[in-house]
Amino acid sequence: MKLYKFLLLFLFVSLFFQCNEDKKKTEEKNNIHNSNIDTVSALKNKIEKKTSKRWDSLNKGNVEAFFTEYGKQNKESKVIIKTKFGNIKLRLYKDTPIHRANFIFLTKIKYFNTTEIYRVAKNFVIQGGNSDETYTIKQRRLYGNYLIKPEFRSHRKHKYGALAAAREWEKNPNKLSNPFEFYMVHSKKGAHHLNNEHTVFGEVISGFDTMDKISKVKVGVDEWPEEDIRMTIEILD
Repeated sequence: MKLYKFLLLFLFVSLFFQCNEDKKKTEEKNNIHNSNIDTVSALKNKIEKKTSKRWDSLNKGNVEAFFTEYGKQNKESKVIIKTKFGNIKLRLYKDTPIHRANFIFLTKIKYFNTTEIYRVAKNFVIQGGNSDETYTIKQRRLYGNYLIKPEFRSHRKHKYGALAAAREWEKNPNKLSNPFEFYMVHSKKGAHHLNNEHTVFGEVISGFDTMDKISKVKVGVDEWPEEDIRMTIEILD
């Protein structure tokens, strides 16, 4: 009888441990399966994000796609340039959407805040958006020194106070804009010989007195001010 009870107890214990072991294996199998599902799902989302959002990172190959989407999500059109001579307020045109979005983008990443007004051409233009700062150089390289196609508009002229994009004149038959550098027309007669040569994408709405002060600084033969004119640019609305 004792032997019989012992065998029953042994059988019961064996079955108990076997059930626990089977349960553990099933749980491990389910965990592995669920983990695989999560990994596949994450990978799928990553691929979909990369393929469906051509605008998610700016580079030379997606300039228009990037700024078209960026412009939809960032609709501001007024900015302010702050200098030691005073402030200049600008309005960016909505009918030059790529140039507007580009300027807003550079303002928001604070690119301009390490740049200078580096050219003062008396009774002609005041130009900014460049410097010898390491950050400035790195930011340009970060996005591949991209260029922007012109957005000429027949009614957007180089009038007094016009805001336009600088560009290279040599080896640039398509008149592509330099996205980092801009100028404001300071001649009261305008600079109409530049119409349809440079994209006008905004205008000065206040701060003409500040422009007048800047125009009087001493400059070298290259029209670079003898004393740096640092600036920051901020979004207004």
